[in-house]
Amino acid sequence: MQTDNRLFDDFVKFVNGAAGTLAGVARETEGAARERAREWIGGMDFVSREEFEAVKAMAVAARDENEALQARLAALEAQLGGAAKPAAAPKAPKSPKKPAGQA
Repeated sequence: MQTDNRLFDDFVKFVNGAAGTLAGVARETEGAARERAREWIGGMDFVSREEFEAVKAMAVAARDENEALQARLAALEAQLGGAAKPAAAPKAPKSPKKPAGQA
């Protein structure tokens, strides 16, 4: 047997409205927090994953080109028979660095 309780119906409507309002506030808060985080991170000069991957690919390509050029140079030097090699200057030993403020 159902009872017709107007107070209970009004309370249920109020709770449903409050739940919807709170869900909307939560979405707004989350969106604002995400936007602030994006602004904060953007101001710190971070790079995106795509930019990082592009620079990484450029570095790999440059390294490969450098290795190819080193191999080509070695082949050319071998072809010349080493006659055109400049004499290597002896390296001076490195002096230890003194901490700042000491004479």
